[in-house]
Formats: sequence, C-alpha cells, structure tokens
Amino acid sequence: MTDLARHSQTLGNRPALIIVDMINGFTDPKSPLGGSYPDILQANLALLNVFRENNLPVFFTKVVYNKTAQARVFRDRLPALNVLIPGSEWVKINPALSRRKNEYIIEKHWASGFFKTELAEKLQSVKADSLVVTGLTTSGCVRATTLDGLQHNYKVFIAREAVGDRNMDAHKANLFDLHAKYADVVRVQYITDHIKGLNHAP
Repeated sequence: MTDLARHSQTLGNRPALIIVDMINGFTDPKSPLGGSYPDILQANLALLNVFRENNLPVFFTKVVYNKTAQARVFRDRLPALNVLIPGSEWVKINPALSRRKNEYIIEKHWASGFFKTELAEKLQSVKADSLVVTGLTTSGCVRATTLDGLQHNYKVFIAREAVGDRNMDAHKANLFDLHAKYADVVRVQYITDHIKGLNHAP
C-alpha cells in the first residue's frame, strides 16, 4: 500500500519555538531519565539565537510534579519520573540554553506540552501562526506536543537535528511517521533561513 499524498507546508510569519523538556533530568547522563545530547543542544542554541534576534516567541516545557497524585498512572508506569520534583536540579532547564526572563516556561505533568497547561492560550496571546518543535524525546513528549499542536490547528515543523531519543530506532520511526501525517520534519537551516528571510520580504 502506498503512502498518503501530502502537501509540504510553509513556515509562517510569526512562528513560535517550543523547546520540549531540555531540562537537566533529560540532558544529564547522571539522571535516571537522562542521556548525552551535545549536538542536539547546539542545534537548539542555533534556533534560539535566530528566534531571539528576530523577537519571535520562545517556550520551554518541563515536567515537574508538585503533588504525589499528579499523573499517578504515568509515574507508576515510569517510576524514574519521580525525581522531577520542585527544587530539584533535574527540573532546571539546561543552563547551556541560557533561558531569558521573557521566554515562557510551561510546566506539565504528562507528555504533551498542551495537555492541561496554558500553552494554547499563551500561543494565542503572542499571535503565533506556526510552531517549531524541538527537544526530547522524539518518541515521547516531542511527538505528543507535535500532535496536539496540529490538533490546535497550527502548522507544525520539527527541526530534525534539534530532537533526540534514547532509542535511535524509535527516533527514526517516529520522525518518519510524524512527517508522513502530522508535521514537516525539516533541517534547522530551513528554519533559520526562513526567519532571516522574513526581514527582507517586500
């Protein structure tokens, strides 16, 4: 059976960057949830620099549990999540990304950055017309956030070099599936070139 026909999308004039769960708990190999992702950090920094230079909205998501009852089924399924508590080093955004005070932090308890958070309302308030999704992990929270972005009627773009996963097979399979149905998986260079070109549009 052949793949469904699909149309490539064009990034909008006011994209928002959503950096999913680039916190110490996922980016430090010493964490029970963590791994080493230096190239992914660099790709996210390249995107951040362009978004910041062009005054485009930036959102960071992070998982944090304030109460023992929050996302209980999810946490029972993956007990390592229980290290993500307020005040822990694991819930801090990776310092290499140098988050600025005007950049939003979206706290979440489940996989999607949209589920039971204020992300949708914040995107409307900054008049975002499309989304660039990056971060960790491709098969988990990146995928869930991408799907919900589409279901909130945004064109969604995944920056290929700026996402990662503990399992490379899962990473590749999910990028293939996401590109086939739900989002455009593109190079970081495509995104940065598009944004830089906005300043020269007639």
